[in-house]
Amino acid sequence: MRFSLAALLLTGLAFSAAAQPAAPSDTASLDTALRTGLAPLGTRTGLAPLATRAAAQAQGTKSFGQLGSSGRLSLLPIPVLFYQAETGFGYGLGALLSGRFSADTLTRPSNARVQYWTTQKGQSLLQLVHSVYTPGEKFYLNGEISAYDILLYYYGKGPNSLSADESETNYNLFIINQRLQKQIAPKLFFGAQYRYTAISKLNIPGRNLDNTASNIFNTEPRMTERERQNTRVSGLGPVISYDTRDVPLAAFKGNLLDFGATFNGTGLGSDYRFVRYQLDARHFQPLGSNRTILAAQFLGQFHTGDVPFRELAGLGANLGGTLYNNANLLRGIYEQRFRDRQMIMFQAEIRHKLFPNGGAVLSRFDGAIFGGVGNVNNYIDKFALNDTKYAGGAGIRFNFIRRDRVNLRLDYAGGTGSSPGILFAIGEAF
Repeated sequence: MRFSLAALLLTGLAFSAAAQPAAPSDTASLDTALRTGLAPLGTRTGLAPLATRAAAQAQGTKSFGQLGSSGRLSLLPIPVLFYQAETGFGYGLGALLSGRFSADTLTRPSNARVQYWTTQKGQSLLQLVHSVYTPGEKFYLNGEISAYDILLYYYGKGPNSLSADESETNYNLFIINQRLQKQIAPKLFFGAQYRYTAISKLNIPGRNLDNTASNIFNTEPRMTERERQNTRVSGLGPVISYDTRDVPLAAFKGNLLDFGATFNGTGLGSDYRFVRYQLDARHFQPLGSNRTILAAQFLGQFHTGDVPFRELAGLGANLGGTLYNNANLLRGIYEQRFRDRQMIMFQAEIRHKLFPNGGAVLSRFDGAIFGGVGNVNNYIDKFALNDTKYAGGAGIRFNFIRRDRVNLRLDYAGGTGSSPGILFAIGEAF
C-alpha cells in the first residue's frame, strides 16, 4: 500500500538509540577468532584473557527489549501511525522479535513481526511475518499470515492500463504463505512452499474514482464474471535457494538465487488452476568499504493457466511476506498499478552510511538512492521496450537494532503512472 505520510515511530527510535546493543566489537571478534583458531599466530598468546573478559562483560550488559540470560533476542514494541489517500489516517501497534536462536554466530539472525492497524475509513490489517533460521541453519522457515480489510485502486490488466480508469475495489483478503526448506549443502536450501489466498466481501462502486465512467473492474473485457466473486486460491510446490547473504534483512555482501514453482488446483481447494514460476536473483557488494553498499535484484514471475486478477504478477507490489521473498518491487509505482500474467523487473540501490563517526545516534543513519525498470504482459514473447515502466527515489534508514541490522526505512519515490509518495517500512526493500 502507498503511504503518503508516515510517522518516524519516535518511541521506537528513542528506545533504539538509547538502549539497543551495537554490532560486535573488534575485541569480541578477536575473542571469537582466538577461540576458533582463526586469528593470526601473533595474537593467540597474551591477549586471550583480556578479550575473553571484554566479551564476557559485553554479554553481561543487557538493554531494553533483550530476552533471556544470553540476550541474543530482542522484543520491541512499534507504534504505527500513517496516512494514505485511500484510507485516511491509520494507527495501531506492532512488535518485532529479532536475533539468533543459537549461540552459533554463523547462524544468521531471525526475525518475526506482528502488527495490527485500523484506519478512519474502516480498513484494517492483522499480520504475522517471520523469517527463521534454526540452529546451524539446518532449516529455514519464511512466511506470513495476514488478514486485510482492504481498499485499493484498480486500473485494469496489461501494460497499457490508464490512470483515467482509476477505480476503487474493496474486499477482505486472507493470506497464508509459508516456506519450509532444509539445508542440503552449505548455503543451499531445498523444500516446499504453500500459498493460500481468499477474497471475500467484494464491494465495487459502480463508477470510477472521478465519477466520469463506469468502474473498470466491472467493465474490463479481460475480467471474467467469476473473478468478481469470492475466490480461493491454494497452491503447493518446490523451492530451491542458494543464499550467501551475510545478513538477509540488510546484506553487505553475498548473493541470493531463488527459484520456485507453485501448482494451484482444485485438488488443493483452489477455485482456479494455474502454475506460477518465480526466479529471484540478488547481488550485494561493498563499494570500497562497508560504508557504501551496492544492492541489485532481478525478479521474473511467469504464469500458465487461468490466473485471477489478485494473483497476477504486479509491478509496485508491496505486501511483503514471501510472495516476493520480502521484496518491494519498483517503489514509486502504486501497488500492482500494472499487472498481468508475466512480469520481469530489475532494480538497484546504493546504500551509504551518512555519519560513520557521528556518535550513538547519528551513526545509525544511512542514505539510499534507488531506481528500477520493469514490464508486464499477457504473453512472454510480447514484451516491448516501449512498454517499459520506470521507478526511482531516495530515502533514509535508521538502524533500529544494530546487532541484527534491522533498519527503519523511509523512502520518497515516484514511477510510471503513479504520483510520488512516501513509503515507510521495516527492513530494506530487498
